[in-house]
Amino acid sequence: MDMNNGYIKIIPVLLGLVLLHFPLQLRGQDRAYPRDPDQSLKRALALAGDGKREEARDTLRNVLAHYPEYTDVKNLLAKTFSWDGDYEQARKLFNRIISTEKSNKEVWEAAIRNEVYAQNQHTALGLANKALIYLPEDDDIEELRNRILESWEENGTPSNAETDSEIPVNDESFVALFSSADVFDVVFDPMYYSGVEFNLVTGLGKIVPRINYSNRFGIDGIQYEVDLYPKFSKSVYAYLNYGFSQSEIYPEHRVGGDLYINLPKGMETSLGVRYLSFTDSDVTIFTGSAGLYKGNYYFSLRPYLTPRNNNTLGISGVLTARRYLKDVNNYIGLNAGMGFMPEFRQFRANSVLIAETLLFVESQQLMMEYQFSFKSNPSLYRAQLGITRQEFVFAPGNYFWALSAGLRYQVGL
Repeated sequence: MDMNNGYIKIIPVLLGLVLLHFPLQLRGQDRAYPRDPDQSLKRALALAGDGKREEARDTLRNVLAHYPEYTDVKNLLAKTFSWDGDYEQARKLFNRIISTEKSNKEVWEAAIRNEVYAQNQHTALGLANKALIYLPEDDDIEELRNRILESWEENGTPSNAETDSEIPVNDESFVALFSSADVFDVVFDPMYYSGVEFNLVTGLGKIVPRINYSNRFGIDGIQYEVDLYPKFSKSVYAYLNYGFSQSEIYPEHRVGGDLYINLPKGMETSLGVRYLSFTDSDVTIFTGSAGLYKGNYYFSLRPYLTPRNNNTLGISGVLTARRYLKDVNNYIGLNAGMGFMPEFRQFRANSVLIAETLLFVESQQLMMEYQFSFKSNPSLYRAQLGITRQEFVFAPGNYFWALSAGLRYQVGL
């Protein structure tokens, strides 16, 4: 057989099969994806407007497979998730667009509205402020920002933002590890503190069990605590606490509670009590708070009133100031305190462990904190650094200094 003649006969057959298959393949592609991406975008918009969001997303994804940089398509895809209440997925898509197209007004507006719909007012305001950096004096962005601020003034504190530093602001379940240390300029050896807590979100409110560990004066101690945060309405909620320990460096029982009320114009207030039970004595402390949200800032004043056995009153307090950054979980803050708070450090005087007497000594404390997260990691980190000046219990009028540093790591469950 002539091999050359055989090849010549086969070539037309193969060519015919290829030509026969090619139009079928083209027709199949035409059915899957229209050639005009603009018409596909209009069709997806119509589908989304009719409530057929999943069909719209299929069309948009097909367009992006061929035109991955088509911003209007990516923007509409993010909007469909926002309209369906999937704010987290919408946020991810908006962030990807904004990271490369920082002057796209339509995307900024949609991203801000997504946070408003999600009731993340701090995040919405932060995005509006950031948008104005790239779109200075834009009237529409300014108006959107002003509406967010007016909403706060009319309705009070945003419902997603808890208003006391004791209350966790994350609405998801998580576990947190924390550790800190105190170093003194005289007399005392370093003291160490650490623990683990779980934030469990339930239909009745948040439940936060916690285990605290301390090493002070060469003594190891463990305390078990649980916090409850029941909500009665959008503007009324509570904080309840119980702690137990068999160690001499903790109160045997610790009980506390506050009732919070959100007020108009971004204000809130609370009233509460703390009860500390030691081996030989008890201490009752009355407390409250007054807080204010103003733009990206939060201010709170919390006094402590402690009745003494000689019919006098011990007064102490903490002033908290925070500036929120990209959202309510990212902030820088400052805590300034005078007197001694129930969350106190315990010392020794004449070989006797001091407990409640520390509530009556003079002290001043300044603590800075920075809580932050990374784009690629949803975990939260908090760093604290502070300094304390405190009177010696066994030498009134004489003071020592303590430097405190701590870290906290929080990850979702």
